[in-house]
Amino acid sequence: MDGWEWDEALFAGAAEHYARGRLPYAPGLAQALARALQLDGAGRLLDLGCGPGTLALGLAELFREVVGVDPDVGMLAEAARAAGRAGLAGRARWVNARAEQLPSGLGTFTVATFGNSFHWMDREQVAATVHDLLRPGGAAVHLADWKAEPRTTSGLPHPPLPQDAVDALVRAYLGPVRRAGRGLLPHGTPGGESEIFARAGFAGPERLIVPGGAVLERTEDDAVAAVLSLSSSAPHLFGPRLPAFEADLRRLLREASPSGLFAVRLPSTEAVIWRADRFGVRRGPGRGRPSRR
Repeated sequence: MDGWEWDEALFAGAAEHYARGRLPYAPGLAQALARALQLDGAGRLLDLGCGPGTLALGLAELFREVVGVDPDVGMLAEAARAAGRAGLAGRARWVNARAEQLPSGLGTFTVATFGNSFHWMDREQVAATVHDLLRPGGAAVHLADWKAEPRTTSGLPHPPLPQDAVDALVRAYLGPVRRAGRGLLPHGTPGGESEIFARAGFAGPERLIVPGGAVLERTEDDAVAAVLSLSSSAPHLFGPRLPAFEADLRRLLREASPSGLFAVRLPSTEAVIWRADRFGVRRGPGRGRPSRR
């Protein structure tokens, strides 16, 4: 991430594609977290980098209130609409802010979640802030696809998505180095979350693997939405060439599957849990650092 600075264009234009394009979390995630964290429906959830509310609303049954935070107003508009459709508008609150600049008065929380979003933040600062916002015994949880899971396309009822060809098409339009907002990420996003949470006073981590494996049918429109939901190929990056890119993408997809249907196996979800110990002691700087995301 050296030399990269967060900017408000990171996911510009992606919100309308996100819910359709992204695969869901593995079924049973809410139940697995309820058991691991002993959730009884009385606590509060803080979801940082909440996007269109997918994770916050999926876990809402476990909490009295969920608070989603995201710097993208388009994402929050989608989240509010999804909460209304699910009958959860009265239990969900959406805050337009970066995780580094949370407003005062949010209160304390039982759980804070990062749905594959922590890498976009000033991680030292945010981990320390979250530790202070969690009640004693609370937990911070990072959720993402389980990276170590073997992936196979054998036995699928439709062709798999031609991911290598899609990636090559994106590079042909946007260049060989991964785009992210107005900047570039030549080395990808960083790791090392465990050390950062430990320095912020958390204990752990504990790891939960929630099994996926179900075969999902995906349409051509789903596949296009998946590409346009990514920070590395968000709509704004293509500028006036967006219609041409989408036409080329659809042509590529039709060549891979004339029926317009694809099949994917739902990945398992990995939940990495850090506990906020009342007596946690920070071993490094966590406050006052320059804000980057």
